[in-house]
Amino acid sequence: MSRSPRPDAVLIQAVIAGALSFAHLHDLAAAAGQSGWKAWAYPVSVDLLLVAAWRRLRTGRDRSSWTWFAIALAASLGANVATAGMLDLHHVPAWLRILVAGWPALAFLGGTLLVHAPTPAPTTPAPVPVPDEEPPEVEMHHTDTPAPAPVSAPAELDPAAPKPLAAGPAVPPALLDHARSIADAHRDSTGEQITADALTARLGLPAPTCQAIAAQLQLT
Repeated sequence: MSRSPRPDAVLIQAVIAGALSFAHLHDLAAAAGQSGWKAWAYPVSVDLLLVAAWRRLRTGRDRSSWTWFAIALAASLGANVATAGMLDLHHVPAWLRILVAGWPALAFLGGTLLVHAPTPAPTTPAPVPVPDEEPPEVEMHHTDTPAPAPVSAPAELDPAAPKPLAAGPAVPPALLDHARSIADAHRDSTGEQITADALTARLGLPAPTCQAIAAQLQLT
């Protein structure tokens, strides 16, 4: 949905002020002997130099922009004051005619310097040198290492003694608790203990892991 244009008081004020300043500069240039299109070119030159200097100041690239901004502002304010009755436009003094006639060269110089002024490269902080850290020296102490004790031959095992279980993969406690809960649920629902094969099918894990779980849960 398109918005209807709204009048901006600041924009209207800027247009009115610019038109009045433009007219004052034209009248002063015409009174100083610049007739025809030349009188209309003077206010354009002053306003363009003023805008160029202001844009240069906004970027913060060149401090000399203040000089050209002050020159253009003085030309604009001087024309406004001169045409307000402070100067007889029918008898313009010679010094004012000289200033008006020399303005094009001054404006050209200022515009050229503002446009072609070198842009300083951004300064980057120099890297701080980091000293090379030397590894700490490790003192080696020679100690007498005792000789390992002789390993005696294993004694004969009692045939009646229970054989130790083969070492299986380590089972995480969370997985063991999950398997135990499955076994408890099966016992509560069927009244019988779950078998190792049934638990393996329920878990869907590799066979060595399921065998280790069944061994810890003492399932057959």
